Amino acid sequence: MSEDYYNILGVKKDASDAEIKKAYRKLAMKYHPDHTKGDKGAEEKFKKISDAYAVLSDKDKRKEYDTFGSEGFHQRFSQEDIFRGFDFGDIFREFGFGGTDFSGGRGGARRFSFGQGSPFNFGGGQQQARVKGSDLVYELPLTLREVATGVSKTISFQHQGRNENLTVKIPKGLITGKQLRLAGKGNPSPYGGPPGDLYIKSKVLDDAEFSAQEYDLYLNQELKLSEAILGVTVSVPTIEGRQLSLKIPPGTRHGTKMRLSGHGLPHMKKDRKGDLYVRIQITIPQNLTEQQRKLVLEMAAIGL
Repeated sequence: MSEDYYNILGVKKDASDAEIKKAYRKLAMKYHPDHTKGDKGAEEKFKKISDAYAVLSDKDKRKEYDTFGSEGFHQRFSQEDIFRGFDFGDIFREFGFGGTDFSGGRGGARRFSFGQGSPFNFGGGQQQARVKGSDLVYELPLTLREVATGVSKTISFQHQGRNENLTVKIPKGLITGKQLRLAGKGNPSPYGGPPGDLYIKSKVLDDAEFSAQEYDLYLNQELKLSEAILGVTVSVPTIEGRQLSLKIPPGTRHGTKMRLSGHGLPHMKKDRKGDLYVRIQITIPQNLTEQQRKLVLEMAAIGL
């Protein structure tokens, strides 16, 4: 699990922009490679605090981070997304690091280059920045049943000015918000670096029978009034097409949720599933026959 950005910078979640900038400046002065001279631990710390600052100093990225949390944020944003449009050169010059920048430097200054998964490749001398190509994002509609079982899909997208078709094996559990990374299938680098990546983002379609919240599924089960009072055993469908037997106890109330453990959607990278919740809906008849009305009056007379 990713570390919390607020903890990395040592600030509270409601910290102001000025407080975040002050905290980053203090840590950057301490851990910047120009000050730590080859200390690998310090370099790693510097990467982490810069990662945190790139997100928390950006209003839109910070809002996404606060909404989805660390794990959810990194499912939606790649490292390239985090640093896109962020100029550390200006920040470092403001903090007093002189000619340090990310695009090649000047005057023999330390260089920073875009590498695999991180914008920080520390090295001395005249190392040339190898800027990665931009990523592509493709939103793929999937049914709940496709999410539950996995599927192969052929997608068509614009790549380098032309239509490209690609068959993609979609794993189980690619719920809305999750993404599949296809390395090297993005745009080429304009500077001779590695190409970007293609991210397949799932958008789960509405289902006539089931609804979903993350990996849990929900299903409505209608009961007659007598069934709710006396109890009944019903057959409940699963997303894979099986039928489960569910015993409804006597006196079950309208809106009761009953859980069938492990019959929801599968997790992408874990050997477990969400749950299936059956919501009880008690049907109240609108028009009674004479016999039904007589029986209800008799029940009312004895206090039922």
